[in-house]
Amino acid sequence: MFFIFSKIFSFLFAPFNWMLLLLILAVCVKNKVWKKKLFQLVVASFLIFSNPFLIHQLNLQWQSPYKPLTRNENFETGIVLAGFISFDTQNGNAYFGSASDRFIQALRLYKTGHIKKIMITGGSGSLFHPEFKEADYVKDILLQMRVPATDIITENQSRNTFENAIFSKRIIDSMQLPGPYVLITSAMHMKRAEAVFKKAGYRVRPFPCNYYDLPHGQSFLDAVIPSAGAIDAWEKLIREWAGYCVYRISGKA
Repeated sequence: MFFIFSKIFSFLFAPFNWMLLLLILAVCVKNKVWKKKLFQLVVASFLIFSNPFLIHQLNLQWQSPYKPLTRNENFETGIVLAGFISFDTQNGNAYFGSASDRFIQALRLYKTGHIKKIMITGGSGSLFHPEFKEADYVKDILLQMRVPATDIITENQSRNTFENAIFSKRIIDSMQLPGPYVLITSAMHMKRAEAVFKKAGYRVRPFPCNYYDLPHGQSFLDAVIPSAGAIDAWEKLIREWAGYCVYRISGKA
């Protein structure tokens, strides 16, 4: 039920939808005073949410800092959170998405000997196509890249971060894999993921990757010219804020 509600109300996290709703109200309202105020609110919202500098700074504050493994840090298992594969429901093909650095870093840690096993956790995040299991597809790719099947563990039923932690722990406990575990996910997602996994009883060593923003100075033009990408970045950040708060309030993190 939690998963279904999160999908149904996901539109609430998009500032573009807020601005569109305000614009519709501004057009429909007859009162001239309210119409003017609503139009002003639309303009103000656009200037805030399309500003690259503001979202850049907020992302830098929210992202978990880069924590490379030292030469002597070696672990039994790295847990990779899915969410980087897109499926074409028409022909069944799958494609790596923008968060595929999770896959790259997990494979790199395995090839360099920092982790002995790769666990992929994630089933389908779709309400209408639960048959596409991301962990199964990623396992096939790892096998093609000559990773032995004995070093690949899959959990293909989870649909969100909380289920990632709970379902994976059942498998890890049944296999008696010793911790701590390297937790591999996007830097924007790491705060929520780490809190959920620790609440579930894991000892984890966070390994954030897939950084949206890097701590380098923006040029003046890049910082002030309105950007559609900034509006999209706001939606991602608000989703993380909301997800973190909901998990904390509900006792999942």
